[in-house]
Amino acid sequence: MTVLETIDLQMIYHVGKVDVPALRGATLQVEPGEYVAIMGPSGCGKSTFLHIVGGMLKPTSGRVMIEGEDLTAMTDAQRTDLRRRKIGFVFQRFNLFPTLTAEGNLKLAERIYAGKDNRDPARRREVLKVLGLEDKMNHKPLELSGGEQQRVAIARALINRPAIILADEPTGNLDTENSGVVLNMMRQLNKEFGQTIIMITHNSEAAARADRIIEMRDGHVVRSTVSTQAI
Repeated sequence: MTVLETIDLQMIYHVGKVDVPALRGATLQVEPGEYVAIMGPSGCGKSTFLHIVGGMLKPTSGRVMIEGEDLTAMTDAQRTDLRRRKIGFVFQRFNLFPTLTAEGNLKLAERIYAGKDNRDPARRREVLKVLGLEDKMNHKPLELSGGEQQRVAIARALINRPAIILADEPTGNLDTENSGVVLNMMRQLNKEFGQTIIMITHNSEAAARADRIIEMRDGHVVRSTVSTQAI
């Protein structure tokens, strides 16, 4: 089954009396286990696309199918439930709770996503180990480097075994060294866990780590190419 399919997505923002189109018929398919990077100039619609796929915005028209479920036909409550079950988010700003340790942030995510009766300490330890955070689990965010904070954010996104991870400029706040570490970790998670990842980035070097690069222009998907590093 296709993990994600978008069909003729249209999004028009109303600014006063002016209609501003952000998406003009974006159609895309992502298969299980794919690592896809979405690129394009500012204003091309890629952030709007990500927010619609993540259930945070409802399109003007078109459809979003996630593992066969029609996100665009759902109520707000149903979309929230689907986000909890099937989507993990990684943002440019790490959005960690500063008063909680790394493990505490993961426990909170477990409670939100899986419920109090479905927590999995073994899964938590596995994710922390893969991301090289075993010795940082009792550290609070301000005691971690930017790269370590982003790895905790990735661990939080993974904790519920989502169908898709949506990553919005995940290295945007990191230096070159930490960016490389985070991108390597995401590639490892994709390979070892078969995790489907859709990443928005302006960075061509980051996009080259993906299996496939999607280019957007003026609200359209204009090109899909296999990354040379993925061959």
